[in-house]
Amino acid sequence: MAATDLVLAITGASGAPLAVRLLEVLLRAGKTVHLTISPAAVQVLEMEIDRRVDLKQFRLADLLPGERPAGQVQYHHYMDFRSGIASGSFLTGGMVVCPCSMGTVAAIAHGLSQNLIHRAADVHLKERRRLILVPRETPLNLVALRNLATCVEAGAVVLPAMPAFYTKPQSIQDMIDFLVGRICDQVGVEHQLFKRWGIDTERSKVK
Repeated sequence: MAATDLVLAITGASGAPLAVRLLEVLLRAGKTVHLTISPAAVQVLEMEIDRRVDLKQFRLADLLPGERPAGQVQYHHYMDFRSGIASGSFLTGGMVVCPCSMGTVAAIAHGLSQNLIHRAADVHLKERRRLILVPRETPLNLVALRNLATCVEAGAVVLPAMPAFYTKPQSIQDMIDFLVGRICDQVGVEHQLFKRWGIDTERSKVK
């Protein structure tokens, strides 16, 4: 346990490639990642990127085949309330829910703590630690908007899975890396996943 450890929760919204790439980048940066995954996320992982994960007998190789990460993963079953991340006394450097389903947003907004993901998010809010929610839903109805606003008012950062085009992405991977890079910015992880606005544009003005 360290104040630099990060929590990553993967829930059942579309966006499995974002979650897996984020985990990969965090581990390559040498981070210890406390990982928890919802049952709905398991279905999305298989549907979107053909990764089959067993929540009862989790293996990192099922999620990141062939990876030899510099960091380490500590896995927590989504119903294990004895896990350290369920308590404010367990120090972390922040938590990311990526992707974040609207059901998860609703549970966090109203403090339901029905599973470890909700509880860990609640802990980060009450301890005034960084909580990043990455929703991928469109269109957004009024209920979802109000729930997201409630999360922001409670201290969370809502970082929608919206790609940018000023970076001139050449592939879907470029779009994924932009979003993952923006998440890394929020939790203080250095990266070179995209060209930053202003740097190259200012250089282009120099003759």
